[in-house]
Amino acid sequence: MAQADRADRPTAPVAENGGSGPAIAGGPGINGVGINGFGGTGGGTGGFLGLRHWGRDGRGSTTWRRGLVIALLAGLAAALLAFHSEVPNSVGNLGSLLETFLPWLGLAVPVLLVPALLRRSATALLALLLPALIWFNLFGGLLSDRSGGTGDWTVVSHNVAAANTDPQGTVKLLNDSGAQIVALQELAGKPLRTYESGLAGTYPYHVVEGTVGLWSKYPIGDVSVVDIRMGWTRAFRAQVTTPQGPVAVYVAHLPSVRLKAEGGFTVDQRDVSAQALGDAIQAEPLKKVLLLGDLNGTMNDRSLAPVTSQMRSAQGAAGDGFGFSWPAGFPMARIDQIMSKGGLRPTDSRTLGRDGSDHLAVAATYRY
Repeated sequence: MAQADRADRPTAPVAENGGSGPAIAGGPGINGVGINGFGGTGGGTGGFLGLRHWGRDGRGSTTWRRGLVIALLAGLAAALLAFHSEVPNSVGNLGSLLETFLPWLGLAVPVLLVPALLRRSATALLALLLPALIWFNLFGGLLSDRSGGTGDWTVVSHNVAAANTDPQGTVKLLNDSGAQIVALQELAGKPLRTYESGLAGTYPYHVVEGTVGLWSKYPIGDVSVVDIRMGWTRAFRAQVTTPQGPVAVYVAHLPSVRLKAEGGFTVDQRDVSAQALGDAIQAEPLKKVLLLGDLNGTMNDRSLAPVTSQMRSAQGAAGDGFGFSWPAGFPMARIDQIMSKGGLRPTDSRTLGRDGSDHLAVAATYRY
């Protein structure tokens, strides 16, 4: 016979969202929020980087409202990259300081990318595209190998450092470089005698003026000191007679710069010397001109414009990468330069191995 339903018969649990049937992990939960708490409606982790969970967070912020501080920092990095020339030098020479290390500003992109992903912020990710694109527009071309063909001869410039810990190692580095023309800076005392005796077998011609010198396999003549307003000699001009024809070679070591708490980036004396050197090069009667030396500044530094505006960087034209030369232990800037004008074509540019100096030697091959 029929039996009446009992009031204590167990019934199926009712989900709190009002639906019937059990609430399962990964399915609809309280107020439509999944059991994993990220607002997803499917199981699993939500795919790559939790892309299904880029909606509202626990506070109700959307992916477009989160990460505004990160986006602001990305915009600041983009502005500094795009308008670095507008940063004034009137306060601590901040413009020149920024331009000396300008390529490193690109690190802001990967550094900010991490918190942008952790915050799941679409706004921050879009903002990071701006500094990335500007950086690649400025420096992307330097990431490829721009060398091309063979040249007629190779030149080397090296700040050997007055406190060089291994002058004999430097002599070997230079003799093994394959260069026909070598310019050295910070020459003084006993190390100078080491370089003169050690390089004589490879380079029969040489001249030293003050603390800078030139060694060559080709004849050197018409040497004259260049006054760069320092009170002692750190620059000169010489004519080197190569098999292809004469070249005016300038060897220079511009004044050092310092970063001081009370004075900022002190470059005033360097800038005065750069103007004097630029004037001398501008007045050079020979068409083909080389500049080899430690300029204590990069090609981006506006204060070197008297020189850089009229000459072509070998590294920029024919190098592979940035060619940073200082400090030798962890190079962060290319302040050692090889530049030319008058149709000399660089076909290769590179840095040499480390020796006892705090600079890396820089080398370039040219076609006359």
